[in-house]
Amino acid sequence: MIRRHRITRLLAAACVLAAAAGCALSGEQPPPVEAPPQVEKARVKVGVLPVVDVAPLHIAIKNGYFEKEGLEVETVTVQGGAAAIPSLIQGGLDITFGNWVSFIGTESKGDAKAVGGIKLINDGYQAKPGMFLILVKGNGTIKTMQDLIGKRIAINTLNNISELTTKAVLEAHNIDPKRVTLLAMPMPDMEAAIERNSVDAGFMSEPFISKAQRNSGQLAILDAASGPTDGIPIAGYGTTGDFARQYPNTVAAFQRAMAKGQRDASDRATVQALLPDYAGVDRDTARLVHLGEFPTSLDAKRLQRVATLMQTYGLLQADLDVAPMLVRNDNK
Repeated sequence: MIRRHRITRLLAAACVLAAAAGCALSGEQPPPVEAPPQVEKARVKVGVLPVVDVAPLHIAIKNGYFEKEGLEVETVTVQGGAAAIPSLIQGGLDITFGNWVSFIGTESKGDAKAVGGIKLINDGYQAKPGMFLILVKGNGTIKTMQDLIGKRIAINTLNNISELTTKAVLEAHNIDPKRVTLLAMPMPDMEAAIERNSVDAGFMSEPFISKAQRNSGQLAILDAASGPTDGIPIAGYGTTGDFARQYPNTVAAFQRAMAKGQRDASDRATVQALLPDYAGVDRDTARLVHLGEFPTSLDAKRLQRVATLMQTYGLLQADLDVAPMLVRNDNK
């Protein structure tokens, strides 16, 4: 019986070899694997924030996805999309992470017209409940959303996704957004500012939410990713029209690497393991963070929702079609 099995395996192996020899004799060759086009710019400066949202980029760096595309990514920490876009326009950054509100607002005002406008190249983050919270002091006087009337709320930059979602959700709870004061402040500074009463509340994303709750006992008074802003697209990566036109292979390579990073970020453990390295949180806090969605493709219809809300709440003065801003790479 054992011998019969050995003979069967030998015959099968001989058939495989014969088939391979037949291909060689017939002159047929397996189709060549096409290498991606060589990038025009091998080193790119990318603006980032120390927040969960950019985990896919750090995953792509760590796993060598950019390196395989012939790219070296230099990360530059920025305060927010609104602060990073001027640097993008002036050439200090090649690509930047930013919220869609800032990108769309810049395009609508024509502020980037001299550099070919703003182009959106990668989706980054989409809202889920619990990931965009307005926090207040745990032992303070603010107990309900109505208590926010007349108070000061810190947001990382003005005219961005924080302002849009705050206004939308306040209004959904019958609070006139004009009856609160929004103050620009770096997100890492908000926890301490609330504790010393420099502001009354802070609009935070992760990991700053979990840090403030764990370290200072701060409480969530409002979920800014709820009601009219439930599931709203938050942020992604943009560049200028001039950069996209001058370095198309570089942009496509960046998109391919990021698509892999976005895909890997669907695994919570992968994101959680990286947070202590780039977001400055301890591992216990990293285990507590609320995660949003990491989309793997750009969708004009989804982003148009942001432009519509912007017009509703006065952050956009006229209709804007988002579709022409997108630079798609179908070869992912």
